[in-house]
Amino acid sequence: MGKTKIKAQVASTPTDAILDSISDGVFTVDLEWRVTSFNRAAEEITGVSRQEAIGRRCAEVFRSSMCGAACALQQTLRTGKPIIGKSGYIIDAHGNRIPISISTAVLRNSSGQVIGGAETFRDLSEIEALRQELQGKFRVGDLTSRSPLMQRVFEVLPAIAGSPSTVMVLGETGTGKELVARTIHSLSPRRQGPFVAVNCGALPDTLLESELFGYKAGAFTGATKDKPGRFALARGGTLFLDEIGEVSPALQVRLLRVLQERTYEPLGGTRSENAEVRVIVATNKDLMEQMRQGLFREDLYYRVNVVRLELPPLRRRKEDIPLLVEQFVTRFNRLQQKAVQGIAPEALSLLMAHDWPGNIRELENAIEHAFILCNTGEIGIAHLPPELTAHIHAAGSMVDMRSAHDILDAQTIRAALERNNFNRLAAARELGIHKTTLFRRMKKLGITPPPKDGRNRSHREK
Repeated sequence: MGKTKIKAQVASTPTDAILDSISDGVFTVDLEWRVTSFNRAAEEITGVSRQEAIGRRCAEVFRSSMCGAACALQQTLRTGKPIIGKSGYIIDAHGNRIPISISTAVLRNSSGQVIGGAETFRDLSEIEALRQELQGKFRVGDLTSRSPLMQRVFEVLPAIAGSPSTVMVLGETGTGKELVARTIHSLSPRRQGPFVAVNCGALPDTLLESELFGYKAGAFTGATKDKPGRFALARGGTLFLDEIGEVSPALQVRLLRVLQERTYEPLGGTRSENAEVRVIVATNKDLMEQMRQGLFREDLYYRVNVVRLELPPLRRRKEDIPLLVEQFVTRFNRLQQKAVQGIAPEALSLLMAHDWPGNIRELENAIEHAFILCNTGEIGIAHLPPELTAHIHAAGSMVDMRSAHDILDAQTIRAALERNNFNRLAAARELGIHKTTLFRRMKKLGITPPPKDGRNRSHREK
């Protein structure tokens, strides 16, 4: 956002010269809220010249979110107490919304009598733009991550969302497979249509079949009227089939036909219906191994494996734990009407030390448990679930911030090594450190690369 150029004016007093030399906007008002001084930075930020501002009521000059009942300067004049760094925005002369932070003070004459108020304000446009840019790098839809492993997923999500192809999302239980599916839907051309999720592992085959395809009246005892299935309910949108590996071979045949021919028949129906849906499937099982065992059809596997996304477990992206904890605290504060201020460093260290076999869902449950015991202040170790604290006490020592830093450091180094086929020189370059520094950290953290053999010598350092 460009700043309005205001013609420079000669300062009339030494005080005016000092005020014009600083980068923050400064103005003063009398007890009738009329502007009595207006410095150069105030002119540039608001786009209003000094001549236009002086003599007018401040609300006419600023058109701020903090005018009226929320006026910080009014509060200062009423209480006599200054306000520091309150955030808000103003509308400049061209109608642009400018984020600012303000500070206020009472203005007195040489006799100590209150004659008005003074306010300084700082333009936060560049800071806000940087914050949004950084947030954009770490966020795609409802997904947030600082992990390089997840950044790779973020990079391909928009292209995947724009495609009509079937997507297979792989990952352990609790890694957020449904959230990824919802994000793909929200970024896709079908975003205005419904998103319908089905957990294939939660229903027996007979119920799952009628749940997916629906049935006609009279199809079986008790079917007194037609019931649309999930394929019909998801028409024009996205159907998410979670735990696709739990589907029986018999039902896999019907799913294969739907994906190939884009048609299906409700139970008891005599006419095919179009499957006008985008299908996303997910599993925490090794479908290749299930194919070898004859539990999953090979033709269905290649039909659903058009686009493949693999989500890393939380133990491989521990740098995201502080970010996720912050999100969960904000959410539970809103849902439970509490004012928990975050998490204590020692409690966060304990979370960083845990391997999280239940992944993000387990972490969310841990924070929800903490909210039961913690009503205000910070979440401490005493508020965390016993399975976390018992492990630490059994070890005979408490994890401190240094150990948490080492855990995070080791996680980052291992990820860099994996991305570079365990070429330590390439990993050091990616991490922005010298090779000897990487070797020293690996030795201290007990990180040893896999043994070299004749098959991978060309890809690793000698």
